[in-house]
Amino acid sequence: MRQLSALDAQFLNFETDTNIANIGGLAVLGKDLSREKIQHRLAERMAAVPQLRQRLVRVPFGLDHPYWADDGEVDLDYHVRERTLPAPGDDAQLGEQVARLHERRLDRERPLWEMYLIHGLSCGRCGIYTKVHHAAVDGLTGAEVLAALMDPAPEAVARRPQAPPALWHMLARSAWHLAANPMHLLRFAGEALPVLDQLPVLSRLPGASSLSRLTRPHPLPELPEFAAPHTPLSGPVSSRRRYAFAELPLKEIKRVKNAFGVTVNDVVMTLVASALRRWLLAHAALPEAPLVAGVPFSVRGRAGANEGNQVTIMITQLPTQVDDPRRRLELVSEAMRQIKERFALTPARLLSDLSASMPAALNGLADRAALELVGRTTPPLNVVVSNIPGPQFPLRIAGAGLLAHYPVSVLTDASGGLNITAFSYNGRLDIGLTACRKLVPDVWAFPGYLHEALDDLKPAPRRRKAPPGRRLRDTDPSAHADA
Repeated sequence: MRQLSALDAQFLNFETDTNIANIGGLAVLGKDLSREKIQHRLAERMAAVPQLRQRLVRVPFGLDHPYWADDGEVDLDYHVRERTLPAPGDDAQLGEQVARLHERRLDRERPLWEMYLIHGLSCGRCGIYTKVHHAAVDGLTGAEVLAALMDPAPEAVARRPQAPPALWHMLARSAWHLAANPMHLLRFAGEALPVLDQLPVLSRLPGASSLSRLTRPHPLPELPEFAAPHTPLSGPVSSRRRYAFAELPLKEIKRVKNAFGVTVNDVVMTLVASALRRWLLAHAALPEAPLVAGVPFSVRGRAGANEGNQVTIMITQLPTQVDDPRRRLELVSEAMRQIKERFALTPARLLSDLSASMPAALNGLADRAALELVGRTTPPLNVVVSNIPGPQFPLRIAGAGLLAHYPVSVLTDASGGLNITAFSYNGRLDIGLTACRKLVPDVWAFPGYLHEALDDLKPAPRRRKAPPGRRLRDTDPSAHADA
């Protein structure tokens, strides 16, 4: 049996009617599928994906974090549902349907996932929207849940059923964890001091930068002060969501990358910064200071990483105040270089130790109170931006081609009213935009802004050399060619 880590449990603890910890994805398929076929496929693959068959087992009186145990028999009639869009079944209708499904909390008495087969999409397509609680998966394991549906079957891994823990075992571990709380706090303090200036909220404490410099065993790149300016994205989120999606050609993004000597992720972050600048200008709300973005990083495979959620979050600036798009790219590239250097030296268990430093019985109240206080006073972030690498070859689900996979993510009072997550797949960048309906009602403006931002960065086509005795004119159709 596996117990939730303190970080996993935080995703349960902070959840309220407005801060909802569902993550998921919208898969768009080239042809329609039946609910029965999806249920049959899941029944075949259930043994290989523990997140689909395990439910929470609570410790009495909330003395410790819950455990995962196998459900006796997963009710696929409950977990797999279907919806049909009215004609014409366009993208806006699909986004509205996903938003309504995503904003609903999951039933904690059952395995923490639901899947919806969405019929009626234009051009004979269908959608599969899957949501899983963040306590069960992070961004990468969420993709593994979808992989359970793929053709051909993934290699099966033998797993023993996880029985519910005995009461005496839970109480004994509770006592041990309670005694260990001060140790986690001391370890967090020792590891956090050198990197205090890169941690959300804590970096804003008076003297944080100076204390970081004094306690570092070796020099690190200096970071600017991360003060998130107030924008329409800031403030407590509502319980309602909006959802939009976009796709960009990965080939064009790589052309920009090669032309300017940066990374694909630098280009993606710049496109987000440029799209946010356009949106803020349209709302007459562009601040003079750069925005502050939270960027999740996976700590999978690093020493000190545990089971469950293996993620940390770094903060960086998005230079939305800069008018020149190429200068924005330069600044983003430099900022991302700094936080990557910092990330490489940041202990993998930093967030886990912070989460584990408080008794489990107090965590829920403390997490919710802190989130509400930060969201109403000084939110540390304006936006969260993620970029998840995916397979660069076509996939199929039950014989239907996977055309696209758009991520759907989490909003909180502290992180702002917009989350932008990109997933690269088969030569495209599939981008999901999860928004608070109150703060960002016009989320469908962003797909156009992202395409315009990419156009702004495209390198000028190279002029071909004219043959001897002939001069190429701009009016000559062959005068310009792609680089």
